[in-house]
Amino acid sequence: MTTPSTSRDAHRPAGSAEDRAAVWSALLDIYAGFTAGDRERIDRRIHPEATIWDSAAPELLFGRVDLDRIRAERPVGPDAPVVTGIHASDEVIDIWDDTALARYNLRVDFAPAADGTVLPSEHIRNTAVARRFPQGWLVVHNHEDVLG
Repeated sequence: MTTPSTSRDAHRPAGSAEDRAAVWSALLDIYAGFTAGDRERIDRRIHPEATIWDSAAPELLFGRVDLDRIRAERPVGPDAPVVTGIHASDEVIDIWDDTALARYNLRVDFAPAADGTVLPSEHIRNTAVARRFPQGWLVVHNHEDVLG
């Protein structure tokens, strides 16, 4: 059995460094859009017909209609958790022609609750599949698993 660091060190990424950086930049732009409250910025990076395993939904989401439905179901108001930061790390990205596979971790930090309770960070394991389109790399499938 190998340790995670040994496996990572042995991995030889497919695709050019430039393409891998462009995919990572597109993914980071999604989280920057989220923290800025800019849904249009997020949606520019996600294909309108993408499939998504969202951590808040048990079913597979199909396209923007399902994604917008889940977004509308998220809690709002003074008791809703407030995200103060999303930190993506440990990316492993491979590219074959116009298809990219990105695996990475997210840490989501929250402001204290209205009653002062400190909310723990959420740790998410993420896999995204992106395709190269004329407007750049777009996520065509995303899968998130909350680890704790």
